[in-house]
Amino acid sequence: MNRGKDKLTAGLLGILLGGFGIHHFYLGSTTSGIIQIVLTIVTCGIGAILGLIEGILILVMSQEDFDKRYNQRAPAPLEFVFMQPKS
Repeated sequence: MNRGKDKLTAGLLGILLGGFGIHHFYLGSTTSGIIQIVLTIVTCGIGAILGLIEGILILVMSQEDFDKRYNQRAPAPLEFVFMQPKS
């Protein structure tokens, strides 16, 4: 199964629009995206730092790891980039 997600796109979405959880929606983890939006609203924008960090983590992740996590399987509904995926 190849879901066709692009590492560069996901990373840039995380860096530029991470506070809105756009990178989570792009990668298929909508619950994480909604949590990211709520966190950013509740903390008056400070939650956007998490999106920035996740975007950087995506960009420094190897292509092989990215493909295993996001192209060869669908992420869990509540899966953040910094978490180890459940097998």
